[in-house]
Amino acid sequence: MDYITVKWLHILSSTILFGTGIGTAFYMFSASLTRNPPIVASVGRNVVTADWLFTATTIIIQPVTGFYLVYLAGIPLTSRWIIWSIALYLLAAACWIPVVWLQIRMQHLAADASKNESGLPALYWRYFRLWVGLGIPAFIALVIVFYLMVAKPV
Repeated sequence: MDYITVKWLHILSSTILFGTGIGTAFYMFSASLTRNPPIVASVGRNVVTADWLFTATTIIIQPVTGFYLVYLAGIPLTSRWIIWSIALYLLAAACWIPVVWLQIRMQHLAADASKNESGLPALYWRYFRLWVGLGIPAFIALVIVFYLMVAKPV
């Protein structure tokens, strides 16, 4: 595959990764603030589905196309910006894995509360705080990776 096609795939998948991440986070956060279990359960189900369809696939496409671009461009893997990009990407991925688990658990808790016609339990809010706490460093890490990919600082 030629450089331009791989670069296009890399940019497209990074856009899907980042856009899905921030979009699903916004909807999950907003739904949670309603404190309405049926809304939270429904939105949570869609958030989990979107994460599996879009985030999981792009989280794989990103390093494959990124390493191939580095190879095609002849950029050493020891370049400081490459090392930082990889480290920050791994940080974001390490945050995302428990976030997905938390989203699944939160959706189940909301579905149970909806079925029982009760409020969201305390465990939901503990998961919610952890979910937010993991989302912030993942977001910041990916913003920095975007900068590094564009600037390629020496």
